[in-house]
Amino acid sequence: MKLVLFDCDGTLVDSVRLIHEVMARTFVDFGYKRPDVAATKSIIGLSLEIAIARMQGKPHVDDEAIAMSAHYKSISPGVRDEGDMQTPLFDGIKPLIETLAAHDEILLGAVTGKSRRGLVHTLEVNDFTPYFVVSRTADDCPSKPHPAMVTECCDETGMDPHDTIVIGDAIYDMQMAKAAGATAIGVSWGYASVEELLAAGADAIAHHPNDLLSHIL
Repeated sequence: MKLVLFDCDGTLVDSVRLIHEVMARTFVDFGYKRPDVAATKSIIGLSLEIAIARMQGKPHVDDEAIAMSAHYKSISPGVRDEGDMQTPLFDGIKPLIETLAAHDEILLGAVTGKSRRGLVHTLEVNDFTPYFVVSRTADDCPSKPHPAMVTECCDETGMDPHDTIVIGDAIYDMQMAKAAGATAIGVSWGYASVEELLAAGADAIAHHPNDLLSHIL
């Protein structure tokens, strides 16, 4: 039996356009210069308050970062509903999840810096809800790279971290996996470079969703 925990943004879905637009509007609404895409990509995976504070160059979350986080959450659904702001699955993800879900020895879960509402929406619109038996979000645990998301999923499913695989596109995913004692597999189709993923502790790199099958089955 294996527990396979997927990150969401940059791993399952291509959401950088939406995340960046909501982040950029939030910064502008609070009187800041519109950030560039590279700045937004660098924080995807972190819990929102920490991500905003880091983009501002602050050493820790303050009241403004908390207020900006609340504003981000309040405008995100409206921006998401704009016609050109969808978050499609990466090519090959749908058949990958369906293949893994068909194996009785595989348990699927999600570990994400998204809110619970955001994760539920992503799973529902892609018909993934029945496949994911466990999940942790930014609403449930400390931000990545803290290992709590992984260890709590392990505890809930009765799995050992050594039998757990974390799949993600961010350095925070790799660091979280290693801190929890799990296997870390980076994906090259997301927002961090292969070099960054390897430096953060990735045990392997997948360049297409099909590549993950050899690491899991």
